[in-house]
Amino acid sequence: MKHPLKSIVLLLHCDDQPGIVSAISREIFTATGNILQLDQHTTDRSEGQFFMRVHFEVNAQGYEKFAESWPMTAQKYNARWQLYDMSIPLKMVILVSKIDHCLFDLLYRYSSGEFNVEIPMVISNHEDLRPMVEKYSVPFHFIPVNADNKREAESQIMQLAGQNSDFLVLARYMQILTPEFIEKYPGEIINIHHSFLPSFKGAYPYQRAYERGVKLIGATAHFVTEDLDEGPIIEQMVTRVSHRDNANDMKIKGKNLEKLALASAVKCTLERRIIRYGNRTVVFT
Repeated sequence: MKHPLKSIVLLLHCDDQPGIVSAISREIFTATGNILQLDQHTTDRSEGQFFMRVHFEVNAQGYEKFAESWPMTAQKYNARWQLYDMSIPLKMVILVSKIDHCLFDLLYRYSSGEFNVEIPMVISNHEDLRPMVEKYSVPFHFIPVNADNKREAESQIMQLAGQNSDFLVLARYMQILTPEFIEKYPGEIINIHHSFLPSFKGAYPYQRAYERGVKLIGATAHFVTEDLDEGPIIEQMVTRVSHRDNANDMKIKGKNLEKLALASAVKCTLERRIIRYGNRTVVFT
């Protein structure tokens, strides 16, 4: 009788040194596991950093053996690592304002089964998108935000999402989160910005791109940090524009880029393909 296999992902980051790949492979082999995919990256010698993602299958008994022995091996290499059971879906809470294209795309991918994710709720500072969200049988919470109640509103968001999510997605949520909220929230926060960062940070990027006469526009999915639109970049997408395109034309073209870049960032998060390193990311594709 065959035992069901667990699908496991190991993410690892350490100083580059000989024997790491061999040690990991040996640990998985000893646990009777089978490597499905192994990706690695080494920075240049001036930094000397090593990154790895290993996706493997192993039965329950072998997994227990690996989980017991692996930390001792990792310690020898002074490695920072995470081990994930891919059968357990992550919980994603979405924050949105009035603009719907990114939200709709995420909900569609969720409902169609493309994303192995749970969406406990959508939170918005406007009521406009409630019908769309509830059509997907996802709870909708309206939390108005203004200059006078921002701290209170963020406290409500934290109460709702803090313990009910693994990560937050800002799907065109047109509010700047306070440093206190970002520091307190226990998971990652992903934002989609409608420009090819680091160009045109902040508001009205399409208008500013038009005024600057750019020939490429883009969208950037990035982790949120205390510095506005400065967090580690996960995904970027671009398209060409010309002198014939006005700011509204760029906005229309950019919507598709925003959807695709955000969806890619969410997919990489769900599949555990991202390792943060300083203000950069390693994204294994």
